[in-house]
Amino acid sequence: MSITRIASAAISVLLVSCSGDDTESRQDAVADAGAAVMPFDLDATTHRFEPTDDGLVETVYADDPDDSANIRLIRDHLVEEEQKFERGNYGDPETIHGDEMPGLAELEAAAADVDVTFEETPDGARLVFRTDDPALVDALRRWGEAQTVDHGEHADQS
Repeated sequence: MSITRIASAAISVLLVSCSGDDTESRQDAVADAGAAVMPFDLDATTHRFEPTDDGLVETVYADDPDDSANIRLIRDHLVEEEQKFERGNYGDPETIHGDEMPGLAELEAAAADVDVTFEETPDGARLVFRTDDPALVDALRRWGEAQTVDHGEHADQS
């Protein structure tokens, strides 16, 4: 079974285990907190979290590839996040998702062992997280899965 299918199955289990009202309430709270942290329009953009053999790729893209304003805001934000994550500052995701977010404590504690790289995409940008530590690869995957669930309609669920 591929990593993507495993991640999709885990997300499905999480969604089924939560009642619809609880999941929707959490996603609404995450959207509200996200709007205070992220400068781009959440309703006009999408997050994607893809596990890799050595970590995770977080991509944020404008739903309209001609939306230059949101593309610029996505890029500006992810450049800032790259710098913060490299220093072990995961405060923005913590503000949005809470301090009990899966994988968060491990990532903050071992930031020096995770390489974070910013890359532009035609319709936004991505952060590539890489590590040689299997425990941190697992933490990154859990962190990405939690964000996918929390972002709901603002995340690529495939």
